[in-house]
Amino acid sequence: MSPSRARTTTALALLLLVTTACTAAEHESTPASHSPPVSRQARQLRLPLDAYASTVAETHLVEDAQDVLMRRCMNDLNMEWKTLPRVDPQDTKPPNLRRYGADEAAAVRYGYHPRPDPPSVVRRNRAWDEREALPAEVQRAAYGSSGTGGCLKTAQHQLVGDTAPPDDHAFNQLTGTGLETSRRTPEVREALRTWHACMTKAGFDYPDPFAAAGSERWETTEPTAAERATARRDVACQKSAKLVTVWAAAETRVQHRLIQQNSDRLHEAKARKDRWLAAARRVLKRAGD
Repeated sequence: MSPSRARTTTALALLLLVTTACTAAEHESTPASHSPPVSRQARQLRLPLDAYASTVAETHLVEDAQDVLMRRCMNDLNMEWKTLPRVDPQDTKPPNLRRYGADEAAAVRYGYHPRPDPPSVVRRNRAWDEREALPAEVQRAAYGSSGTGGCLKTAQHQLVGDTAPPDDHAFNQLTGTGLETSRRTPEVREALRTWHACMTKAGFDYPDPFAAAGSERWETTEPTAAERATARRDVACQKSAKLVTVWAAAETRVQHRLIQQNSDRLHEAKARKDRWLAAARRVLKRAGD
């Protein structure tokens, strides 16, 4: 992974690894073909802590601005630097997709497997891969011998001066706490029992949606008919139990309390993130992007 790519990994990626039990099957980044849209419920789901973490779109914004500045630096060294292709706004996943289990819109076609990446995401991922294959001389100029120097360091200093990069540590810690704490509330436990009873009636024995999604049976290259049938029943039981609605309400209350208890850490993290975003917007505006 390119140094700059590693540095801009978002909290969202970590969150998806921690809070969703996705299949372990690996997929190459291939364009989606008429992928169904994300369900309205998933797209509209917002939680209080979301304000304190960088979204995928915000991470792309900072990357794009940094790239503009890196291109200038590399050009001054008589080296070419291709900026990353932009991701279409509609191709970014909502921050809480699959937070409480499978997404209804994807279950019919993909079961518990991840959706194929949209074309604009594939193009950007391929551009990152191409950077990893750049000649050693170009990589040293771009990233320095440490991986954090060179034109990358120059671009970051031009972007925000000595402001440290956005720190999602507090968010990553607290969002996991919020999920687990809300899971133990009486209303969520009751909704999970209702979900389990609904699944049992159809012959499925999973303690919760994460266990259903994480079954070793789904570690296949493509989703099987059995997987899709399980996922369809899963989301139907989620709806009948009002699981997402109940759980989101419970976690919202928990997160508000966590924000009050950790206000200093979170406000500093948000202020730092906002400074980076404002600087990135200025650079892109001056560049005419």
